[in-house]
Amino acid sequence: MSAGLSTRDVGIRELMDDPEADERMLARTYGRFGFVNAVVSRPGLLYRRDIRPRAGGAPLRILDIGAGGGDLCRFLAGRLRHDGLAAEITALDTDERAIRWASAHDRGAGVRYRRALSTELVDEGEAFDVVLSNHVLHHLDDAELQTVLEDSRRLLAPGGLAAHHDIARGRAAYALFATATWPLSGNLLADSFIREDGLLSIRRSHTVAELRAMVPHGWRVRGGVPSRLEVRWEDDRARP
Repeated sequence: MSAGLSTRDVGIRELMDDPEADERMLARTYGRFGFVNAVVSRPGLLYRRDIRPRAGGAPLRILDIGAGGGDLCRFLAGRLRHDGLAAEITALDTDERAIRWASAHDRGAGVRYRRALSTELVDEGEAFDVVLSNHVLHHLDDAELQTVLEDSRRLLAPGGLAAHHDIARGRAAYALFATATWPLSGNLLADSFIREDGLLSIRRSHTVAELRAMVPHGWRVRGGVPSRLEVRWEDDRARP
């Protein structure tokens, strides 16, 4: 691995995290997340493997921590509705700009958008069948990572699942993202932070081995394609 990717570069910050970030570019970034994540994050696989099998009967309670523009929540809401399944989906983010944009672009998905920390939901006694995040872990320092994992576990209803997904740092991930987004930088991704922030986020991301050394007992870490990682906890209490 090259020197620039051999360790996490925690000293850099993504452009969209800047409180003074250009509002127009930020809005365009939120608007393009659905396209990028459809390719990179494979939400259809998440739905088939972890969401659809748990749905049926009472509405499935889903929490997305660090939901950003809410594209994953709206995707899941649409697939569940298409399959005739009920769900209550909460998109959580600490950035008021993200919540404001996502709320204005719900398009009838019926997602609940809320600005709050996961710890606040724990204190309120909330419970969910599925707790998710996508491309959030690399934003966190070590203490924040432990807090999010602990909160996720405490927010689970009996038999629930917590699954946090992110990109795995490495030369292949960096080269693939750089190559794939270059032709789009002058059109689809123009006037957004996606390409530059995507490359920065890879530099901030963990490897599977790094996360395995960090997560508390009971959490599983596994890699996936393309250059993906997942931190997973499955509650073993019987569902009511």
